[in-house]
Amino acid sequence: MKVTVTTLNDELFVLDVSEDLELENFKAFCEIESGFPASDITLTFNGKPMMHDKKSLKELGVHDGDVIVLLHMVQSSSNLNMNDASQALPSGLANLDFSSIQVPRGAATAASTSMAARNAPVEEDPRIIREMFLANPDQLALLKQNNPRLADALLSGNLEAQRMIAEEIRQKNIEANMEAAMEYNPETFGTVVMLYINCHVNGFPVKAFIDSGAQTTIMSAACAERCNIMRLVDTRWAGIAKGVGVQRIIGRIHMVQMRIEKDFLTTSFSVLEEQPMDMLLGLDMLKRHQCNIDLKRNVLHIGTTGTETPFLPEAELPECARLSGFSEDELVARDDRLVRDKRESKEQSPSSPPATTSGQSAPRMNPGVNTPSLIRPEILATDTFSETDVEEIVALGFTREQAIVELRRFNGDKTQATVALFAKSLKF
Repeated sequence: MKVTVTTLNDELFVLDVSEDLELENFKAFCEIESGFPASDITLTFNGKPMMHDKKSLKELGVHDGDVIVLLHMVQSSSNLNMNDASQALPSGLANLDFSSIQVPRGAATAASTSMAARNAPVEEDPRIIREMFLANPDQLALLKQNNPRLADALLSGNLEAQRMIAEEIRQKNIEANMEAAMEYNPETFGTVVMLYINCHVNGFPVKAFIDSGAQTTIMSAACAERCNIMRLVDTRWAGIAKGVGVQRIIGRIHMVQMRIEKDFLTTSFSVLEEQPMDMLLGLDMLKRHQCNIDLKRNVLHIGTTGTETPFLPEAELPECARLSGFSEDELVARDDRLVRDKRESKEQSPSSPPATTSGQSAPRMNPGVNTPSLIRPEILATDTFSETDVEEIVALGFTREQAIVELRRFNGDKTQATVALFAKSLKF
């Protein structure tokens, strides 16, 4: 439902939220939109303060299209409590009745846009921010101490100062958004476990990765050797697999018997040379046997036979799928570099690599975690950061590769790269 929130300063914004959202979480959204701390926000509906933070909007009587008044209650030294909030309301406000007001959705959206445009200069206009600093010597002195470069640009009054102030405001909004997410939705910073099942290929046990985003079912050359089916590879289907990374397809095994629980299923495999995981069940296999990924019950349901097999817990996953301190960007970069280095070394050898064919299906590949001897990452000429920036981040406990990946991701911004690394290292 859509709820219109207005302030005494004629600021207006519309929030599209669930009717089961608790009041304290609704205040968090209001904090992001208004810029006022949630602890200093008092909401009134139908002329009465909304007091119960643990109640949902539906329980408080709020419906689609209703209007809620937001009051910024500045706490005094006597610590004004919620019971005294009604006494601190402006005179006459408690007698106002908003129950009969219905704001059309289109009009509310248009009003929100216009009001935001009108109020933007007060909070985000670099010129206003500059005047506020110049009028407050104490804040200006603090700024000189913490950010001398920004203070010098601010005193110069040129366009560069306005650009830097605008960037500082933008970064502050981003940090406030991340802090709100960490407080109210910390689970979004966690890492989920990949979906693996136990199966048998040609009588040999294999842990198979379930990936509905991969177009075809694939197997590593090492796993094919272990299952004694490498002799069935048809090299006429050799090619290049391009997805998250690039790997060479040795060929295809057209028909293999695979057992899941007590069911014997027939499938085909594209055999990859440097695939870190043993086997990946792609969309071709899942659709052929009408498989259903049931995340609520944590099982894979095979529709053609009615059999169910549970997904493996993290303790039983193969080494390449274990959770680690590496980020997704690092894993992708590392896997691409290893494959590229091996390919270049083979191209330099006297024997030429097998011919590739075009038009082959390109399965999406997932990089592994444990890989052999990594090359020390170096700073490129196109990078916008220096060796000093990398060493400062490494001194905080992160690896050199992590530092370089995040610095490239944020175009050399050391602060943003450091914040991102700390956020990824959190465990919930």
